[in-house]
Amino acid sequence: MREAVFKAIFQMDFTGDDPEQAIEQFIESWFDEKLREDAFKYVKGIKSNLEYIDSLIREKLENWAFERLSSVDRNVLRLGTYELLFESDIPIEVTLDEMIELAKKYGTENSGRFVNGVLDKIAKEHAPQEKRDL
Repeated sequence: MREAVFKAIFQMDFTGDDPEQAIEQFIESWFDEKLREDAFKYVKGIKSNLEYIDSLIREKLENWAFERLSSVDRNVLRLGTYELLFESDIPIEVTLDEMIELAKKYGTENSGRFVNGVLDKIAKEHAPQEKRDL
């Protein structure tokens, strides 16, 4: 499901598609209704909180401009930040592991470490306390 969400927000970054149109292209026919709903909720949540999410990412970048991020790294960070802040039932470690794997799969050889470093800082400073107790 996260991979479909990543692909959808990656596409939205270029095309400006609305969330429903973007996610429908990447949801597999075998996704059950719950996964489809979750994927759409993620994409819609990322889009509606994009300014806030991007501001947190900008804040945590060291010696790097947000505009210079690769599209892969930028959108994995957006997905990870959204999940850290707005999905209360997913442990921080699970989010970090999943985002590192996405970054490794679609990014450069350094993307996994880079994404881990930025998301770890966001988690430590901004993740809700209840997530730290999961």
